[in-house]
Amino acid sequence: MQAHFDIYEEIVHLRKLGEPAALCTVMLSRGSTPGKETMKMLVRGDGSTVGSVGGGCVEEDVRQMALEVIVNDRSETKSFRLNQVDVPESGLICGGQVTILAEPVVPPLLVLLGAGHVAAAAARVAKECDLRVWVCDNRTEYANAAEHPAADEIVADEWSEIIKKIGKAQHHYLVIVTRGHKDDEDVLWQIHEGGCRPKYLGMIGSRAKKAQLDNILRDRGVSDEWLASIQTPIGLDIGAKSSGEIAVSLVSQLVKLRRSGIL
Repeated sequence: MQAHFDIYEEIVHLRKLGEPAALCTVMLSRGSTPGKETMKMLVRGDGSTVGSVGGGCVEEDVRQMALEVIVNDRSETKSFRLNQVDVPESGLICGGQVTILAEPVVPPLLVLLGAGHVAAAAARVAKECDLRVWVCDNRTEYANAAEHPAADEIVADEWSEIIKKIGKAQHHYLVIVTRGHKDDEDVLWQIHEGGCRPKYLGMIGSRAKKAQLDNILRDRGVSDEWLASIQTPIGLDIGAKSSGEIAVSLVSQLVKLRRSGIL
């Protein structure tokens, strides 16, 4: 039982960090298997684990299954047949079958780079759609809990430090909603130089604005391939005008891409 407490504590910790993970549970065990029903193993996004679903005979296969679940953001159930032919080097005598449920336990993280009216509205809508939300800005008078009560975390710092905190972001959605072109350029440059590779990178604005920034960043050595990964305009085309409508448009697009398996 202590192992389960450790797993749940780690899930809480990972949720606070916005780091992905999948929880694997033995749902059915038949025959001679080391994994018994209700045994659990948590697999983090980097492949490290907490707990066990029985050890040698099946654990590596389950770990790989969990990593796929993290990437796809969808639960999966799979049965594994165990016998000595499968694991001759393990020294374990295994025979039987286990069925494992692997499910993502940390919702995707939406990072809003900019803390104005659009970010405030997007944070509220995103929280209703099972997304964790960070609101980030280089202005403390905007990036604070009073302005953004829906946010899970608020980061007020220089853009370079904010991007360092975000890290590689390969499981995150990054949306740029700053106060102007200069900040947009700075944020995009920091994302590029910081090696961020988010699942979704979007920037509010028109195609003309995007083309202008593309030219500036291209002159600084950014590749066309990387520039093409930036989604502009953001959101579904619903004719959005107000901050609230833009928020609905953006989050609707993210939900559509997530639930269709694209993100």
